[in-house]
Amino acid sequence: QVQLVESGGGLVQAGGSLRLSCVASGSILRIADMGWYRQAPGKQRELVAVIASWGDTNVGDSVKGRFTISRENAQNTVSLQMNSLKPEDTAVYYCNAKIVNGSRFWGQGTQVTVSS
Repeated sequence: QVQLVESGGGLVQAGGSLRLSCVASGSILRIADMGWYRQAPGKQRELVAVIASWGDTNVGDSVKGRFTISRENAQNTVSLQMNSLKPEDTAVYYCNAKIVNGSRFWGQGTQVTVSS
């Protein structure tokens, strides 16, 4: 089992920045990928960015060039730096960890609201 705790959400004006962080605990040695997904009201959950333990990243098209994902393996932490935020980035952001057998674990979510 892996437990994930997110922090850093909030309200920001369009064009502003926020940084999300997620700390993992539990079976951390089994974690392969860590990343962020988001879900806006009435929409499906979508990939924001994911990073493998060796550093390869996959970033969603809608946030490329604006969001940066990073990972500190020694601290079991994954962060998401969000710049040039847009109202359409408003969503609940969820931290995700995938362990080596393919099982996924989710954080409780943190709200990001971007005002126009």
